[in-house]
Amino acid sequence: MAEIEGQVKDEQLNPEQEARRRLALAQIRQYPDAALKMAARPVEAFDDDLRRLADRMKQLMADANGIGLAATQVGVLQRLFVFQIAEDETVVLANPEIVERSEETTVDDEGCLSIQGVLLPVERPTTIAIEGRDEHGAEVRYELDEPYSRVAQHETDHLDGVLILDRTTPEARREALGSLRPRIVIG
Repeated sequence: MAEIEGQVKDEQLNPEQEARRRLALAQIRQYPDAALKMAARPVEAFDDDLRRLADRMKQLMADANGIGLAATQVGVLQRLFVFQIAEDETVVLANPEIVERSEETTVDDEGCLSIQGVLLPVERPTTIAIEGRDEHGAEVRYELDEPYSRVAQHETDHLDGVLILDRTTPEARREALGSLRPRIVIG
């Protein structure tokens, strides 16, 4: 299995994969895009449009070398995300609700497809149970351990307009914002 670094798989990409990754990232909203701070509305229609959106998101996530992607990251304000629940299994979750959280927490570095080049320490419960609906409207429940529990929590945060910048320490946030600030280059 490729090492997971935040929400991104850390593995060497060949030139074709790297080109696909750059094209996918160009379609994913990047910080400080306003859509990333907006709360999403519940999914009401489980129709072909929703399934097409879910398929597009799965492909973008795979091409971007990610392990999770929320609809808000592609500018769609619906409570929907795609994520890996195992190394080789990606699922769609609409209207997610975390119904159980372990008392045990861990702090680990998280990255985000919408905040490129930044890893931030975030504390989260190590195990969760999350419920919602799949792309066909069927009720689903997943009981997840690290790292997949972290991914589901990260993507659920996106649907609430919460970023890893909001979940990290003040020091890490300051450092990250400093690295994200555009720099003027005088040549």
